[in-house]
Amino acid sequence: MSSALLLYPLIGAVAGILAGLLGVGGGVVIVPVLIFAFHWQGISENVLTHMAIGTSLATILMTSLGSIRQHHRAHAVRWSVAGTLSIGLVIGAVMGAWFADSLKGRVIQILFAIFALFVAAKMLFGSKPQASRQLPSISGMVGAGGVIGFASAIFGIGGGSLTVPFLVWCNLRMQEAVGTSAACGFPIALAGASAFVWTGWMAADLPPYSFGYLYLPALVGIAITSVPFAQVGARMAHRLPAATLKKVFAVLLVAASLKLLIG
Repeated sequence: MSSALLLYPLIGAVAGILAGLLGVGGGVVIVPVLIFAFHWQGISENVLTHMAIGTSLATILMTSLGSIRQHHRAHAVRWSVAGTLSIGLVIGAVMGAWFADSLKGRVIQILFAIFALFVAAKMLFGSKPQASRQLPSISGMVGAGGVIGFASAIFGIGGGSLTVPFLVWCNLRMQEAVGTSAACGFPIALAGASAFVWTGWMAADLPPYSFGYLYLPALVGIAITSVPFAQVGARMAHRLPAATLKKVFAVLLVAASLKLLIG
């Protein structure tokens, strides 16, 4: 346990630097590392994957506020768009958490690995969606938010990997797509983390200091370092070859994904 308490701030620091440096969401880093860390710590295989996702969502809840504030100051958040999407995001995130609770941890690991490979491919090949339409109707926005929230809760992410391409496809400027996506991460994390607490409340094999599928030592350890180190990463982005580093990280993400697939 003492070694794990030292590990969690390290995970937060790495996730924060990568988020600030490469613009990747912390969840895509935190989830696989927490799966490995929980396994090493001896947490039951029956709950460790769900706990990694629930804890990841809770860390996003705590760290997204700083990102939202920065994007708001830059006038890059379309609040009307974020508000409409959030209706679907909250509903989808709750449904995604309930659906994840019905899945075996091994199944979720495979689904996450496939998603991470998709993210890595985008980073390696630099594929970007082309603007081809305007924002849909309110019902269409709520529906899109539902899909994004559902997937985000299953994978333990803030939804940026899905929200940004959708908004760019709908003809928002990249800066506005990123800023609005950051604002959408908070309702996803709030609804998803709350649902994982609820669904895991009576789960068997939970370790001490658990709050449903939320593991408090990991949450605190990651949160105290991820926020300041995200600012460090953002400053590093102006001095280091981000494109090259993004490809290196994509390769590491592929390796982690293959490890999850192999088991």
